[in-house]
Amino acid sequence: MNLKFIRRDIFTFVKIISTVLITSAIGLESWNIYAVITNSNVPSILNPIFWIERFAMTAHFIEGIIAGFYAPSRKKMPIKYAAYTFFVGTIGLLELFDQQDDS
Repeated sequence: MNLKFIRRDIFTFVKIISTVLITSAIGLESWNIYAVITNSNVPSILNPIFWIERFAMTAHFIEGIIAGFYAPSRKKMPIKYAAYTFFVGTIGLLELFDQQDDS
């Protein structure tokens, strides 16, 4: 097998998993905020998961900002590519900077 095809398959798999996990993290954080507003209790066993998802969402948010900043120089729409990178993570940045090398 060609390394380029393996890389493409792995990237596709990671993008799907990342999108699902970030969407789940948004849902989890929404549930946590709702629980705080309504004075409900969230199971304490979920506290480590909340910290992990907050770290992941912060990292993806920073990657989205970077992608939005560099997208115009790669002839991409900043908001659209920032949102895409927020959901897929580092792979979005790799794709953005890899396009410059292909040109």
